[in-house]
Amino acid sequence: MLKLYNTLSRQKEIFNPIVPGKAGMYVCGMTVYDYCHLGHARVMVVFDMVARYLRHSGYALTYVRNITDIDDKIIKRAAENGESIEALTQRFIDAMHEDEAALGVLPVDQEPRATTAIADMLSMIQRLIERGYAYQGNNNDVYYAVAQFAGYGRLSGKNPDDLRAGERVGVDEAKRDPLDFVLWKSAKPGEPSWDSPWGPGRPGWHIECSAMSTCCLGRHFDIHGGGMDLQFPHHENEIAQSEAATGVKFVNYWLHNGFVRVDEEKMSKSLGNFFSVREVLKAYPRPGVIRLFILSSHYRSPLNYATEQLDKATADLTTLYIALRGVAITQQTDAGANYCRRFQEAMDDDFNTPAAVAVLFELAHETNRNKQAGDHAAAATLAATLKALGGVLGLLQDDPDAWLKIEAHAPATDGAMASDALTAAAIDELVMQRLQARKNKEWATSDRIRDALKAQGVVLEDGPEGTTWRRV
Repeated sequence: MLKLYNTLSRQKEIFNPIVPGKAGMYVCGMTVYDYCHLGHARVMVVFDMVARYLRHSGYALTYVRNITDIDDKIIKRAAENGESIEALTQRFIDAMHEDEAALGVLPVDQEPRATTAIADMLSMIQRLIERGYAYQGNNNDVYYAVAQFAGYGRLSGKNPDDLRAGERVGVDEAKRDPLDFVLWKSAKPGEPSWDSPWGPGRPGWHIECSAMSTCCLGRHFDIHGGGMDLQFPHHENEIAQSEAATGVKFVNYWLHNGFVRVDEEKMSKSLGNFFSVREVLKAYPRPGVIRLFILSSHYRSPLNYATEQLDKATADLTTLYIALRGVAITQQTDAGANYCRRFQEAMDDDFNTPAAVAVLFELAHETNRNKQAGDHAAAATLAATLKALGGVLGLLQDDPDAWLKIEAHAPATDGAMASDALTAAAIDELVMQRLQARKNKEWATSDRIRDALKAQGVVLEDGPEGTTWRRV
């Protein structure tokens, strides 16, 4: 029985979808003016994991994640680059999709863009004005009237009166209340704009997600996700807008992933302490390493970025692939039922991926034990379970032998010989030379080749079936 921690209720709740057997999930996506960093990667991987597990559990899921392709940062960056907004955003949308694929993130079902949903936003703003929840200021911007919505602050746990303390509205401002937020921004010279009943302009950020989510999933849907930093004001404002416009409950379950931190500070572009996904993938090019690094912590917990943690993820994933290597994987049997049950129990407990990953390591250990004992049939069925459960998390789907031969780290750049100086073909040739030396009982030559390969980050493993190698 799947339980989710609902940010709105501050407790775990049994997942009861609105329509039995189906689920709708909306996740706030990227603002596409730069490359994705590890904070974005965590959102991508976490909710891809959620989507995979919901489908594994038998739900027919519709997964929607939006793209913000118009806002102040995008306009500013395009102007700085001397390129059109369309060219800038498409370039970074393409880059985002490339990063997702490298992280093992599956395509979402629907990916609406803000610029293609303007009509839906205008319709929602009009309903808010008609119902007394929005107004046009003397600067022609349209604002949401927070004081009119009785439930404001429920998601974030913030009291509107406390939020107003220390805030004030100056005499020149168009807002009636310091908490009011913009729904429609009047056009400024040189900026893109769309026609509206309130004059040319462009949407505010918060109205985008309310319009796109309800358009794709309906006025009331199951799950809304995003980073913890979006609880307030973004998600709080989404609730206020959507429920005021439709008159019905907006979302049943709110899921928020924790921050990625560097030296105990949140990773963000504004702080200048972020690492792009591409930078980290260049340093750790083996597929699945970053994904395992992210999933080794519970999605709601802080995730501290450090090379030691990524090195550990590399070593851990190597352990799992070594268990799969050299095994003729067959169909799953009841031999793995206990592992499947414990894996499901972990995932049903608010997607406890650390506990689920621990089950994978137990499976790997048992698989290796059976391999060493010569029980190849038992090893094959356990390996099948290991690969299948790994697949639920988006892991262990590469060929083990090929994965273990991929360069584990980026090449050295300080003039030292890098471990990728040896190609796979060159390593195979040295392995053959060593085998010939062993046949000729030239043990010194055999040891010299082995040690030379080890110095290059290549480990040889002698077994009954011959010698295999892998990179470390």
